[in-house]
Amino acid sequence: MDNRIRVGPEQDGQRLDNFLMAKLRGLPRARVYRMIRSGEVRVNKGRVRPQRRLADGDEVRLPPWAATPPKSPPVGRDFRWLDERIVYEDADLLVLDKPAGLAVHGGSGVSLGLIEALRAHRPGERFLELAHRLDRETSGLILVARRRRALLDLHERLRGRGVKKYYLALVAGGWPASCRQVDAPLRRSVLRSGERIVRVDESGQAASTRFRVLETGGLGEAACTLLRASPLTGRTHQIRVHCWHMGAPIVGDAKYGGERSMAAARTLGLARMALHASELVLPGWQGGEDLSFRSPEPPEWRAALENPTK
Repeated sequence: MDNRIRVGPEQDGQRLDNFLMAKLRGLPRARVYRMIRSGEVRVNKGRVRPQRRLADGDEVRLPPWAATPPKSPPVGRDFRWLDERIVYEDADLLVLDKPAGLAVHGGSGVSLGLIEALRAHRPGERFLELAHRLDRETSGLILVARRRRALLDLHERLRGRGVKKYYLALVAGGWPASCRQVDAPLRRSVLRSGERIVRVDESGQAASTRFRVLETGGLGEAACTLLRASPLTGRTHQIRVHCWHMGAPIVGDAKYGGERSMAAARTLGLARMALHASELVLPGWQGGEDLSFRSPEPPEWRAALENPTK
């Protein structure tokens, strides 16, 4: 196979590192950066930086070992269930309702995620890219771009307030009545074990989340509160860490909730983290009307709120 790739109009303006991550799926990001910095990857015969913006017609040269065709999706997998998860589709955009337990992409021990399954299910699609991410245990609405221009538009919107996102969170215990917004900076770090974690830290990035109490339920150790959360910034694990910071961890959150969170999940009979991406609003999508999507509250939460003993 030729180890030269011609950039097409769909990749015009894309960063080189992101272009290579899409072409060399499964290759660690650190390896991709080493390839660029060592000169194994060249653009128009010249050495470039990872952040170089590509243009339609550019020629990207890969090292011969990286030009091997990607492996075909596993034979025998049936992805027709994805059709039932699509809540909206147009020429530029797909909106899907992701189930809990499904990673949005492969990697870190996950062989196949939502985006890989979608590409395998729609082999004729030239461009399918996640516009944002959800944690594996978080269910709900997620945006997938079908064209590069739509992806760039969504990224620009997500950096500001051009996409309104609302989540439902079931937290252990009560929520301070006076707390309607949490402004607590977040910092990412790596533990000695190699686990990545986010903590509230004054030296971290600014992070703000609005909260509204929708309902309280349960008794004793099973007491819980249903919140509507709207992140005003897009930090990793923001809602989860802000809930933990306020002393009301999300039920079933093993990473940030501790034993209290897991005990509440067991008592309430919930088998996963109780965070759900419930609503998305795209104001003036593609110059037209506002688009609004909703995913209903997971039914098992209702049972937990109304019948807390299992």
